[in-house]
Amino acid sequence: MNKLSRYRKLRYNQLFESENRELRLNEMGNPLEVLSQYVDFEIFRPTLESALFTGERKSNAGRPPIDCVLMFKVLFLQRYYGLSDHQIEYQIVDRTSFRKFLGIECVDDVPDEKTVWKYRELLTNTGVYDKLFSEFHSFMESKGLQFNEGRIIDASFVIAPRQRNTRDENEQIKQGAGDKLWNDNPHKKCHKDVDARWTKKRDETFYGYKQHTKVEKSNKIILSYDTTSAEVHDSKGFEGLLDEKDEGKDLYLDAGYVGQEEIVKQHKMNPIICEKGYRNRPLTKEQKSDNRKKSKTRCLVEHVFGFE
Repeated sequence: MNKLSRYRKLRYNQLFESENRELRLNEMGNPLEVLSQYVDFEIFRPTLESALFTGERKSNAGRPPIDCVLMFKVLFLQRYYGLSDHQIEYQIVDRTSFRKFLGIECVDDVPDEKTVWKYRELLTNTGVYDKLFSEFHSFMESKGLQFNEGRIIDASFVIAPRQRNTRDENEQIKQGAGDKLWNDNPHKKCHKDVDARWTKKRDETFYGYKQHTKVEKSNKIILSYDTTSAEVHDSKGFEGLLDEKDEGKDLYLDAGYVGQEEIVKQHKMNPIICEKGYRNRPLTKEQKSDNRKKSKTRCLVEHVFGFE
């Protein structure tokens, strides 16, 4: 007897497969479909165009740029799902729901990772990147969609490429004099990272940066973030993420933030911090049980970076 015969055979692509797939996604609940019903992203066009186009286009020569509203929606997906530039390109190509949200029918029209980086840099350098997302959250709140079920803050490492520097060059970088190096070779200098630093955690060594992220508990939206060099302790990078909109909310933190309760309270928030065990003072059963309850909420921040 053929062993395969006892199992259901997979079907080939059917005539109405795309319609059936879309119907099933809508039945399961597509958050991007719901978002599109509430938010007309065209309201952000004036802010985008004033930042990106500072003068009249002098000729029609060359390839026209990708629509700025489409690119802002790409940046929204990147921030909402916590994706790198490479991963947002991959996910748009791979996911029908992403392409539908963006209005892209042909994968050849998907912006590549370099274009995503370029637009984000342009918006950041002109000071409108954070302004746009602040406007987005204000608009959502005006529609009665408030993100008010608590905040989660976490810090994660971003690995930088290893630098093949001499011992003397590394020492100058540690002293903060990295900008003085390789000035006679601009091409070499543009490939050097003088801001990344070494650090060690749980006997594992990292070289790069640390990303401090504040996430909304209910829907895992990234509300704000900051990037520091890797050696900065988790507890030193979180206060700048807090603002007046956080007042009265719970703030979930892991054991790396023990001792920061007063700072959290100064921002009129309720600190919910996992307790930390020590070699001469291990956690009790009650403390371990309490930590597990806290971690069920705090670990939601890890889902945001599931594609990284």
